[in-house]
Amino acid sequence: MSARPQLREDLQSAFSQPGSPLDWYRHSRAIFTGGNEVQLLRGGAELFPAMHESIAKARHQVWLVTYIFHDDDAGRAIIEALRTAARRGVRVSVVVDGFGSADSLITLQSLLPEPGVRFTVFRPVKGWRSWFQPGQLRRLHHKLCVVDGELAFVGGINIIDDRFDLHHGVSEMPRLDFAVQVRGPAVGPIEQTARAMWMRSHFGRDWRDELSGLARSPKPMARARRLLRRLRSTRWKGLGPAMADPSPMRAAFVVRDNFRQRRTIEVSYIEAIRHARERVDVVCPYFYPGRAFRRALRQAAKRGARVRLLLQGKVDYRLAALAAQVLYDELQAQGVRIYEYTPAFLHAKVALVDSDWATVGSSNIDPLSLLVNLEANVIVRDSAFVEELGREIDLALAASREVVPGQYGLASWRLSLRRKFVAACARLYLRIAGATGKY
Repeated sequence: MSARPQLREDLQSAFSQPGSPLDWYRHSRAIFTGGNEVQLLRGGAELFPAMHESIAKARHQVWLVTYIFHDDDAGRAIIEALRTAARRGVRVSVVVDGFGSADSLITLQSLLPEPGVRFTVFRPVKGWRSWFQPGQLRRLHHKLCVVDGELAFVGGINIIDDRFDLHHGVSEMPRLDFAVQVRGPAVGPIEQTARAMWMRSHFGRDWRDELSGLARSPKPMARARRLLRRLRSTRWKGLGPAMADPSPMRAAFVVRDNFRQRRTIEVSYIEAIRHARERVDVVCPYFYPGRAFRRALRQAAKRGARVRLLLQGKVDYRLAALAAQVLYDELQAQGVRIYEYTPAFLHAKVALVDSDWATVGSSNIDPLSLLVNLEANVIVRDSAFVEELGREIDLALAASREVVPGQYGLASWRLSLRRKFVAACARLYLRIAGATGKY
């Protein structure tokens, strides 16, 4: 089948079904459904075997979306699993980020092509001039895999060996990272998003530009105009019964995009923290939250909730570490406890609030994730899941060092200069990236 008919088929499939990708993008708040099964997975050591098993059992379709797809044993094993599935007649679609996976693109482009395998690159970086193209700083940071619309994986884990870092080489200990395996109604929005990312990458522009360009194409397409009308009038469909289902596990898939969900992940965090009464645990490698987020943490601590942050102790980017450190005094002054994870690189983006709210995903708590990149998290409202994640966080905290207030011993004027420097860098980056809104 040629590329254009195949593309038309994908468009028709994506936009004509109830609960289409555009339905998903219309919602700016987390939409919870009941009756889900969500399993916590620690590192690639648990994620990759689960992915292999599910891909081996795939009957119809596999979607894979990732920031880094590295050319190592872990990556080659996933490639072989995808190729084997395609030979069975399974339709496989893979999307990688053009910057995150830049070092492996030649290998991926040579190994992935197979009848039934579709491979595309989100915003390829072709020389330094590419960075002057609009939107190039907005990267695809999702880590998603969906099999047959029934099983999904979401988290912070890239397709790369747990002990290897692209900038620092091999580590003795595996990085700390998490993902979740999801079954149930929450898989629907995950699959819709993976499909949307594939199509968005294939076109290379945002949805509005894509559809507008399609409608103005030299060959008029009445279907494209109908799709534009549907974009203006779509409604959430198909999840009504699941949304009303109170049975465990209640879960929501949330994204940060450039459509209706620009700040959904950030708002979900802040709302949960504002209602905290007992505890807030946040684990994140890149931490430079905006004013509203910091205020929510301070107020939770003042209310008597135990607020703990687990941040990088083994630093990979100095500026990112500095950005977090300039906030330490402000937060600790209100009772927030801060820890730095030292056994290995920290890559996990997880959090819990009290005994019934937890999130696992790709989003850091910094301007890049909350205002620029495309991110994806799962939020779980389930006491058993929160308890399990809490045990993992406690283990990580036990292996970390707590930062004593004033530990870095900076004079007030020096700290003020550092804060202003970090803030200026953040504002400049956001301005170049075209991000809007207060932070």
